[in-house]
Amino acid sequence: MKKILIQLDTDQHPSSFDAIAAYDAGVDAVLGFGQITAENLEGVVQGAIFPRGPEGLVNTAFWVGGSKVRDGEAVFEAARKLFFKPFQPSIMLDSDGSNTTAAAAVARVRGAVGLKGSRAAVIGVGPVGLRTAELLRREGAEVTLMTFPPDVMKGGHRRASGIDVAREAGFEVVEPGSSDELDGALAGHVVAFAAGPAGVQILRRSGWAQAEDLRVVVDYSAAEPVGVEGVDRTDNLAEEDGVLKLGALAVGGPKMKVQKRCVERMFEEKGTVMDLTGVYDVALDVL
Repeated sequence: MKKILIQLDTDQHPSSFDAIAAYDAGVDAVLGFGQITAENLEGVVQGAIFPRGPEGLVNTAFWVGGSKVRDGEAVFEAARKLFFKPFQPSIMLDSDGSNTTAAAAVARVRGAVGLKGSRAAVIGVGPVGLRTAELLRREGAEVTLMTFPPDVMKGGHRRASGIDVAREAGFEVVEPGSSDELDGALAGHVVAFAAGPAGVQILRRSGWAQAEDLRVVVDYSAAEPVGVEGVDRTDNLAEEDGVLKLGALAVGGPKMKVQKRCVERMFEEKGTVMDLTGVYDVALDVL
């Protein structure tokens, strides 16, 4: 029986990136559906879970993706509500690659520095930043979320929508008014993650190089200019003046390993749920 992955994508065109990654993980066929919402997926889900019977569902799994993370979360929850015993296939959520990216980065940092009881800074309250913060908190770190300073944002500054989400989740959020204030806010933090938009340098070298307690700095952005000045895309925990630097491409490679293993896991046991916790458990095992 062939391994079939049902791709539920919230964008118009299902992600070719995700489809290729699935084939590289040993999937035999990917059935992609675009513009999926929590309201229109019932027919797709039910059409996929019934033909093979309960036992055959070990070879059918669902992948929720797309660029809109909040929409993906809604689709993920709606799809799971349509599953019932014994028709319970495996399902994974990785909209915009946020779960696998955050899981890979935190797992790498976890292996390099003690996180429990330390202070961790995450610059950016978007999906990747919030998921990074959640995983750092799981590791016992005291997390400070920081917004981007207005002076680095192109096209003007606006209040980040993720601030309210972060505070509702119990995180402290600092809103620096300038790059100088951001530099100062890093004091006392052992690790710092820069989760900024592509092509925007959100952290100056002076910020991370002068923070006395800082031991690791991570950049998620590979576009030019990179998100952290002085951190090369390929820096793989390279040390400079006592600080380990992890660049975007050194996060991307482990992220792909995690993504591949997550897909493989879904076909090993029916009913596997790959939410942020499930993805991170895989990352810890793989990395």
